[in-house]
Amino acid sequence: MHLKRFALIACSLLVTACDDGSYVNFYNKNLKEHKISCLSYIPASNGKLDKALQKLYKFSKNCPYRVELSYKSDIVCHSPYNVPQKVNSNFPSAYIKLEVKKGFKLQYSYYKDLTSKPDTDDLKTAFERLKRDILN
Repeated sequence: MHLKRFALIACSLLVTACDDGSYVNFYNKNLKEHKISCLSYIPASNGKLDKALQKLYKFSKNCPYRVELSYKSDIVCHSPYNVPQKVNSNFPSAYIKLEVKKGFKLQYSYYKDLTSKPDTDDLKTAFERLKRDILN
């Protein structure tokens, strides 16, 4: 009985330990089975991550599916309700987000809270997940 309980606890720890803390949402449920073959991208800025994203994939200007990259760092929360989390853990101070839209309609999103400024490794992880989830 104790062995079964231990095995159950060990398995649950393995499953939660592999969680990368990202949030993925399929707004268009068909993308899970009918993956898309192209993406377009128009950089919102000329930042390091925007340039890095352009090197990760051959974007097509004529594709109806558009990737939007957003990120922010040095976020400060002044809410007194978060004091215990800020003191006792690595409270997020940044995020990275990739969204795929068709026209103005959101199709897919990837979001992850970060404890430091987003870097190219965070972007690569996010884009690899996006590719795995929705691209042929």
